[in-house]
Amino acid sequence: MKMADGGYRPAYNVQFAADTKSQVIVGLDVTPAGNDQGQLTPMVRQLQGRYDRAPDALLADAGYLKTAEIDKLAAAACGTSLYLPPRIPADPTRDPYRPLPDDSPTVGAWRVRMGTAAAKELYKDRAATAECVNAIARNRGLQRFGVRGREKARAISLWFALAHNLMRTVALREAAAATST
Repeated sequence: MKMADGGYRPAYNVQFAADTKSQVIVGLDVTPAGNDQGQLTPMVRQLQGRYDRAPDALLADAGYLKTAEIDKLAAAACGTSLYLPPRIPADPTRDPYRPLPDDSPTVGAWRVRMGTAAAKELYKDRAATAECVNAIARNRGLQRFGVRGREKARAISLWFALAHNLMRTVALREAAAATST
């Protein structure tokens, strides 16, 4: 993977999918890709296989934006509504929420949807969930893998997810007990 200093070293990119209400990690993947583009479809397929249905909505940051994935995931076979911000256009007079002439109907609908107040309000949950889960991972030491190989890195990521979910379960039970009394 290409690093910030311009060099190349063995590295992996860990992808977490988390529930927005509970911050429980519901899916993960480890890839050698240096960016997040193209990672939504494998995650949705993983969630679909695990839960026998695709998620109704998926919140992701702009780094995941790949219009081909918007078409693929929003198709009738999948039915996931993607919420990720459109790229800021180079032309400051162009509205990023207006469909482009070469956009497919699905991509055009995504652009319009992201311009609505409801989508902007829903998208706020992404930072509170994904960024929090990623920050917790970093704070708990999930920054560099001390092992070689994708499968070993995946095993460490799975151990982290299990520990994270166990701690979230305890916190959620305590919160539920406090509200029921």
